[in-house]
Amino acid sequence: MKTRIMYIENKSGDELNGAGRIGRVRFSKTGKTIYYRDAELQSLKGYGFKSNYFDVNTGEHYWVSGPKKNGQDTLYPDHIEIDEDVREEYWRDVRGVDCDLSVFKSQGSTVGWRAEQYRR
Repeated sequence: MKTRIMYIENKSGDELNGAGRIGRVRFSKTGKTIYYRDAELQSLKGYGFKSNYFDVNTGEHYWVSGPKKNGQDTLYPDHIEIDEDVREEYWRDVRGVDCDLSVFKSQGSTVGWRAEQYRR
């Protein structure tokens, strides 16, 4: 199975903020299903609100995407945990720095948008 380091955010409950993690996902042979820990995630095919996958076993919604080099993976400011088995590879290959933090603070992707909005 093909694997990749991804940003995974559980959107159950409050659909805007959820627990975000950096971890290794596995893809099914067809690439239509993503596996992360015990979750079996299938695409919402564009019909999710702030989510793009759902767990076929629990119905919980998730946002799954490639991790950003700048670390601003969350929609709003929040902390992101990094799974221990990908920590070194994430900091070295994705972020391009020598670091070993297991948690870091994302300023969120909307921060830059808000700043642009108020400059007008």
